Amino acid sequence: MSTTTKTSKTEHRITVRSLERFKSANQPITMMTAYDFCFAQLFDRAGIDVLLVGDSLANVVQGRETTLPVTCEEMIYHTKMVSRGASRSLVVADMPFGSYQGALTEGVQNAIALVKEGGAHAVKLEGGRSMHEVIARIVGAEIPVMGHVGLTPQSVHKMGGYRVQGRGITGRERIIEDARAVQEAGAFAVVLEGVPQDLAAAITDELVIPTIGIGAGVECDGQVLVMHDLLGLNEGAPSFVKQYARLGAETLKATRNFIDEVRERKFPDPEHSYE
Repeated sequence: MSTTTKTSKTEHRITVRSLERFKSANQPITMMTAYDFCFAQLFDRAGIDVLLVGDSLANVVQGRETTLPVTCEEMIYHTKMVSRGASRSLVVADMPFGSYQGALTEGVQNAIALVKEGGAHAVKLEGGRSMHEVIARIVGAEIPVMGHVGLTPQSVHKMGGYRVQGRGITGRERIIEDARAVQEAGAFAVVLEGVPQDLAAAITDELVIPTIGIGAGVECDGQVLVMHDLLGLNEGAPSFVKQYARLGAETLKATRNFIDEVRERKFPDPEHSYE
């Protein structure tokens, strides 16, 4: 067998250990959702650290009101596309609702499928203390797990809507205990969503693992946004979202220009036709 070392496309891959080093060095972590090859490749080239194949695809890709209907098969399908487009970024796949809340063995098998079939490097699941055992079992199967506490969209019915979590003494302590449980179970990082910024700062200071914030203030170890929100492809984005582009408006403009030129027989012109 040859001992020649070949350069691999994963040579400079971001890993879970990279995120640990980023936290130690106080280097903020960047995370973005992606659902297909094209945008995964663009975000990867731009330098995003983590690509999250979010179950938010239910909202922004499938047009559903909640994330609850997404299946494991659909998550695997989208994860395959994203993993093909990412040569540097760490690819994390959401475990959809119902894929890990039941039997522990089923949760482990679904996590394995997202890695083995989908090409994910890690999985993410929602919940704190109640998910301690399933996180530990998946980690025990050699699959890195990212936790998610605070506003957990899969619990929308239990929460009575998408509400800020962790307000008041009782609410605050509950989120802190959830974050501790996720770390104790072996997760390599945790998303803090929709919690007061002082609470997120306190959790970030206490935990050894990195925190990734969304609607949780600037003191987290990193930040994540849904790509459609960042790019301005959605209408009515949440108040904590900053739109860095207005691609929705640009898409409308380009499409209307195309319609006009076709109807006026300006397109295709000689430049865009074969002789």
